[in-house]
Amino acid sequence: MGVWRLRVRGGFAAAHQILHYGGPCEALHGHNFAVEVEVEGCVLDSKTGMLMDFKELKGHLAAVTGQLDHTHVNALPEFAGVSPSSERLAEYIFRRLAVRLKDSGVRLVRVSVAENTGSEAEYRE
Repeated sequence: MGVWRLRVRGGFAAAHQILHYGGPCEALHGHNFAVEVEVEGCVLDSKTGMLMDFKELKGHLAAVTGQLDHTHVNALPEFAGVSPSSERLAEYIFRRLAVRLKDSGVRLVRVSVAENTGSEAEYRE
């Protein structure tokens, strides 16, 4: 049986500080983070021929990243006492998306978060 994969991209703007870093990123600074999400599944909708509507998947991503947009990420309870690195942001987004997609018929494969072109962290389970 074949497997289809879908990818959507979104983003958010936020400020953060990398704790115990000892470099310039320990100071408050911001990024326009780019996020990519990948899902997979084996069954297409019999009427539409789609695994999942891109619009629906983008909506789930926007709902999760909207909680981060224009925030100081360190101030969020989920990041109390830990550095909100790109790695941890990817995990945060993954876990929240996994809950939203639980009964959707697709499996969340990965979430990647990029601070800028060429610097990207990925989380998968």
